Amino acid sequence: MAEPTAPPIDVDHPYDAPADLKSRLKASYDAIAPKYNEWTVPHSTTRLHYLEQLLGRLPSTPVSVLELGCGQGVPVTQKLLSHPNFSVTANDLSGGQLALARASLLPDPPGPAHGRLTLLEGDMLALDFPPATFDAVVGMYSIIHLPRAEQVEMLRKIVAWLKPGGWLLANFGAEELAGKEAENWLQEEKGWMFWSGWGTQGTLEKVKEVGLEVVMQETVEDVADAKFLWILARKREL
Repeated sequence: MAEPTAPPIDVDHPYDAPADLKSRLKASYDAIAPKYNEWTVPHSTTRLHYLEQLLGRLPSTPVSVLELGCGQGVPVTQKLLSHPNFSVTANDLSGGQLALARASLLPDPPGPAHGRLTLLEGDMLALDFPPATFDAVVGMYSIIHLPRAEQVEMLRKIVAWLKPGGWLLANFGAEELAGKEAENWLQEEKGWMFWSGWGTQGTLEKVKEVGLEVVMQETVEDVADAKFLWILARKREL
């Protein structure tokens, strides 16, 4: 699962996340959406590889999925919607990305996804759903943009939203990182970016502490020689 080489990250240091972190990320993804979407196409193989491991474990009855950081909706949202028994709630911080997702997945005249796809713009941490709403939550290259403390809070929310026996599929930074930022990411003037992570062991501990059983864990070298921990975990039955 080879990945493209990313431009070097030009700022690398731990720091307290700025108060305007989310607005800066939103502005960046809005500005660089076309470049990012073109650059990330080779990631489709990786995304679909792990998505298939989740899909093989979901029931044939109606399935409700939450996708955090759906971007333009290709290929993951699109693949989820290819299953007629799936309903998908797809969230992204970037309104620009959601506009692209809406155009491709909810065309006019209505296609098969109409009535089964809900697009929600905003900070994933601000989402609010009743307990036990979803059979699965998917977060690919998205939770890593949250400060580390917020990643733990996000995991707690995900567990609450999952039905007993529900699944989380997500990737996290494999190296411990209090905070990392990039100016002009993807060689884009407005491409400011931020990542953080607990590292492999720290992440596994946090995932288990919130009540998830890790069924699959793999470390994969990815873009910019970064390593990501991919996790498939299940909420414990009552």
